[in-house]
Parts: sequence; C-alpha cells; structure tokens
Amino acid sequence: MKLIDAIERQLRQFDEQSLTRERRVVDTPCKPRLTVNGRPLLAFASNDYLGLAAHPRVVEALREGADLYGAGSGASHLISGHSVAHQRLEERLAGFVGPHLESPRTLGFCTGYMANLAILTALGADGDAQIFSESLNHASLIDGARLARAAVKVYPHADLAALGAMLAASNATAKLVVTDSVFSMDGDIAPLPELLALCEQHDAWLVIDDAHGFGVLGAHGRGALEHFNLRSPNIVYMGTLGKAAGVGGAFVAAHAKVIELMIQRGRPYIYTTAAPPALAHALLTSIDIIGGDEGASRRAHLQSLIAAFDEQVDLKHWQRVPSSTAIQAIVIGTNEEVLRIGAGLHGHGLWVPAIRPPTVPEGTARLRVTLSAAHTHEEVAQLAAVLNDLERT
Repeated sequence: MKLIDAIERQLRQFDEQSLTRERRVVDTPCKPRLTVNGRPLLAFASNDYLGLAAHPRVVEALREGADLYGAGSGASHLISGHSVAHQRLEERLAGFVGPHLESPRTLGFCTGYMANLAILTALGADGDAQIFSESLNHASLIDGARLARAAVKVYPHADLAALGAMLAASNATAKLVVTDSVFSMDGDIAPLPELLALCEQHDAWLVIDDAHGFGVLGAHGRGALEHFNLRSPNIVYMGTLGKAAGVGGAFVAAHAKVIELMIQRGRPYIYTTAAPPALAHALLTSIDIIGGDEGASRRAHLQSLIAAFDEQVDLKHWQRVPSSTAIQAIVIGTNEEVLRIGAGLHGHGLWVPAIRPPTVPEGTARLRVTLSAAHTHEEVAQLAAVLNDLERT
C-alpha cells in the first residue's frame, strides 16, 4: 500500500538519523531501583522528585479512594463526573498556592498538557490576542499557542530586553507572556520576578508552567511562586500532580474570574472525561506530605544530592548545563554519540534517558539526569563515577 510505504520511509529516516524512540517496559513501582525489560536498573529517569509515587501513605490513600469512589468518574466535570474528591482537591490546592494569587481558585485537569491547552485557548481566543512565548517552552505551551490562533512572538531564552521591546511594540488588547518555570531539558529557572514586572507594566498575563517546580521549590513546596515570593493578579499558574506529587493530573490556579472563563471556554476541560476521583483523593495525602515536615525533609535531602552530583561529576569534554534543580542535563552533541553513552550507562546497570531532537535543538543531544529524594548519596556517587569514566573512554 502506498500509504504504508510512505510511513515506512519516514520510519527508516528516523532510524538513519538515530531519532527512533523506544519504550521500555517497567515491571516494578516507580522507584530508583527498577526492573526494566526483566533487568534490574538504577534509574535517574523519572520526574518523581520527592519519591512520592510509591510512598506507602499515598498508595494507601489511592486504595482508599477506589473503595470510596470506584474506578472511574464516568463523565466530564460538567456532566456528572465532578466528584466531591475533585472539589476537595481543588479547594485544598487553592489554599496551598493561594497566598501568591489574588482571589484564588483552581481547576483540575487530567494532564498538564491539557491544562496548558486550556489556558491558552481560553485566554488567547480573543481575535486581537498576542502570545509571547519563551523559546525553550514545553511542547504543550507551543501547541496551546497554535490552537489559540492568536498572533505568536517567540522571545529568546530568558531575554528580558527582547521581551520588553516586544511588549512595548504590541497593540494587542490581550497579551500573554508564557514560560516554563524550570526548563525541562536544561533545569535552569526562568527569571520570574523580572517577567512579572514586565507583565504588570504592560498589562499582560504571566502564564507559568511550574510542572518541574511545584512540590520541589519553596520552603513549603508551593513551587516557583514561593521560591521567588511572588504575588499578583496577573499570574496564571499551572502545576502538575504526576511529578513531585507522585500521582497524576494537573491544576490551574488563578483569579477566580480566570478560572470561571476556563470552565466556560476551555475545550480540553469541557470535553474530557474527568480523572478518576480516587486519584484526587490520593493527591490530598500528597499535598499534606509536600507541605509538611516530611516534604521539607525530602526537599532538603534532594538539595544535598544535587550538591553532591555537582561536586562529584568532573567532565572535560561534555558540557553540563548549569542547574540548581533536580534536572541535570549533560550535552553530548550528536544523536549517535548520546545513544552510545546511554548504552554504556545501561551496561553499568544505570538508566539515564538520551534526549534528542526535536525535543532539543540539533547538535545538542544530551543525557537528562533527574535526581529524586528517593535516591541515596551512594547511588549518586555511583552515577557520577560511571559518567566520569565514560567521558574518558
């Protein structure tokens, strides 16, 4: 068939360029020590930054939630799928991040991807809207900007002068500055205080994707807003619940009027079956842990692991991307070379993802090391030693 032949040509191209993606089957719960395709591996691959995905209290809460609410929701939130568990979680999250917003309200989503699509298509639907998007933004923000059909301008990474000039030149009635907080493939943090100052100066929304900051940054794990002590009615905040929170889903927090607009106009919210209420019930326990003494202890341990990794990795040729977060990227260069190094790590019983274009720019294929509070100092030292050795071979 011609249609299948055309697809086969595309797949061969991926192979020839070392861009083929492969799935690995994990037989065990999400922890540093995994069984993958039947083989034990020490993983530095997940975004389970606080080690809550297999936490006994969270697992028990999920079991309890299934007993209380069953396995599924049965419909979208606006039909019959909005459970009391969903409502309690939204109220809990509004209280958790509320100190950084004005008239705070939250809205739950099945995924962060859907949340970002909903934000940008709801706020950017105005025919005269303009979106100012960070050049290293996550794919969900890029796709949300496309779906909004608003005019889009991309500003260079963390370039405040360029963004300021773009905002000053804009005559749009609705302006949205859109950025990751912690950049997922580099690990650095956006200059949010300066971005917020520009947004307030130019009467623009600041849309923050805090997928990799929520639960990890801030004294109480409230994310990038707490990390920088920000508060403003201009902020529209998205946090994910499948990374540091250990379960799944996402939420948007903003002024109550913004959330009401999203309920009325956010197609990814309106036309999607609600997540199982049992997940929301489990997440109440996750938030309790994140905001309590145990969460603080886990964040402190994670910071000590980040410092140890920084001290122990000694590279002469590969380029480490400066980062103070759990995401530690090591740029190797070519697709072929990063796959070779990834295989070398695998040979030593270590799993570190090899990230290639289009996720990162051409020529910057990299290892993406992610550290978790569930790792030990001995495990981090093992990884650092193998990386140092592989670079010299």
